[in-house]
Amino acid sequence: MKKAVIFDLDGTLLNTLEDLRDAVNFAMKSCGFPERSLEEIRRFVGNGVRVLVERAVPEGINEDEFEKAFSLFKEYYKENMEKNTRPYDGISELLSSLKKAGIKMAIVTNKADFAAIPLCNKMFPQVDTVIGTSENVVPKPDPQGVYKALEELGCEKDEAYYVGDSEVDAETAFNSGLDLISVLWGFRTRQELERLGLTNFVSTPKELEKILV
Repeated sequence: MKKAVIFDLDGTLLNTLEDLRDAVNFAMKSCGFPERSLEEIRRFVGNGVRVLVERAVPEGINEDEFEKAFSLFKEYYKENMEKNTRPYDGISELLSSLKKAGIKMAIVTNKADFAAIPLCNKMFPQVDTVIGTSENVVPKPDPQGVYKALEELGCEKDEAYYVGDSEVDAETAFNSGLDLISVLWGFRTRQELERLGLTNFVSTPKELEKILV
């Protein structure tokens, strides 16, 4: 049994797609751009909110138009990020079981600090530390956030699992030197993950608990 687990957030612990779509579409509509579907947002997420909006806006817009859309997205999302966002079924129970077992936990996410920290503090009090993107933390798949989490947890990389749902998480685990577990309830399908050569999957939080505890 390893001493620690580092979790991704969106698509792993929280289903955030609807609130992200609504924030994107508020910005798109306000700027006169075409709105995006939930399926498009699913494909666009993973590399942080700036990249999400970059993928959502029409091609060929200028920098000022993009910055306006991005600012509108952030303003809307900050005020509405809890409307439809919920932990996946069984996640809160999983984290409580890990806490009881004495396993240290961190969340390392490409979600910006302004959203990640309040969401996690409210929904996941069992977790020891939360690291979102900021001026001081490079986004995943750079391993900086994972190394920072390991330092705060007092663990070495061979003592921790990395748990995520996407290709970004697979790259992050590889770059960090952590063993990866990919969840199948998130924003990528099994087929998409298998195309990356991944093989270590779990279908439910209970299945994940059996590995971690």
